[in-house]
Amino acid sequence: MTTGTGTTGTGTAETAAPWAHRSPPTETERLLHEAVVTGTRDDLLDVLARSRLFVLVARLYADTPGFTPPLAAQPDPASGRRCVTVLTSGALPPWHPDWVFEATGLDELARRWPDGVRWLGINPGTPYAVTLEAGPGRRRAWLKAHARSGGPGAGLLLAHRAGPLHGPVAQGLALGAHLAVHNGLVWNDLGAAYEGYATDRVRLRSPWGVQDRATYRETLEALLAARLVGRTYESVLGIRRTLAGRLGRTPTVPEWSAALTDALARRRSTPSDADEALEALRLAVKYEDRFRADGVLGPGERVDTLAAFDYGRAVNVVRLALGARLCDPREAERAVLRIGALAGQAYSSWAQFSLGYSLARVMHFDEDDPSGVKYEQSLAQHRVLTQDPDSPYRNIAWS
Repeated sequence: MTTGTGTTGTGTAETAAPWAHRSPPTETERLLHEAVVTGTRDDLLDVLARSRLFVLVARLYADTPGFTPPLAAQPDPASGRRCVTVLTSGALPPWHPDWVFEATGLDELARRWPDGVRWLGINPGTPYAVTLEAGPGRRRAWLKAHARSGGPGAGLLLAHRAGPLHGPVAQGLALGAHLAVHNGLVWNDLGAAYEGYATDRVRLRSPWGVQDRATYRETLEALLAARLVGRTYESVLGIRRTLAGRLGRTPTVPEWSAALTDALARRRSTPSDADEALEALRLAVKYEDRFRADGVLGPGERVDTLAAFDYGRAVNVVRLALGARLCDPREAERAVLRIGALAGQAYSSWAQFSLGYSLARVMHFDEDDPSGVKYEQSLAQHRVLTQDPDSPYRNIAWS
């Protein structure tokens, strides 16, 4: 393999140059550097197999239905060898409207590899550049590394050190950190790619129904108005919030249930609407009790609004739209700032916001979660974001 400083044909790692007075931009580049400096070839392949890799694709090709462009080869700037080039997330260039990036992995590279090309270049021209031999035997090792690793991990808190870490933009982006952790994506980047151009477009189409700028803006406005979290859920929590204001404390479940029954009678709700409201109360009680049992919601504490679910998803939709080229970085930043301002009005702390998001998620997916996996995911995300010393929820003041 070849690093940023030299070549070895035996597969043993050669010591690479220092970081030139700056840290690797993301954890991926740090692990890549360590594998090059102190690891074996298998160590390096394991890091790459767990990493999100990106290939530059002309948007004209990316937008052509049913067409998968071949992997292109070009000279490596350090060695001059003809390489297929991939980038890790921290090495992506600034956003450009016409040049997009597709996500890939070692396994996919091995399957799509072009004839006659014998080198893979990772992050060329950067301090964390590596060139790997890519003959048939080497590519079989890539597939084995993918099988060992299972691909990029989820449930990780990842940051881009060159991205916003403090201030209003960082605060707005941090509202989307639950989904970033869930998918193992960097939480604080508004750049060239989110999950990858094609994936970003697919995720906008389903479940959001977004295929163009107009529907993106409509969906974003609905999320900003917290119209998609569930009118009934919000109404039922609002009844408890109003009752708590009168009582000066959190109502008991019987008190809340009686107030809800009275409200349904005054509204002359249909039987189906009443059943939906009573089910919402049952779900809220069920999951708040679980949060208390797991120590993340204190005795007498409650969740007053689920708007966090829409605000957190709104950040995700903005980042997807940026990756899908349905908005530009300035538009995306303005949207993130709007989301941050609205969240600041609805909640008084990161913990409250996170519990609002988590409660909405488990209530929303209750029927699809008989094994409790989504609850455990939500609990783990909440704990990571509220307890990890590197979490934005521990390092950005709520305002």
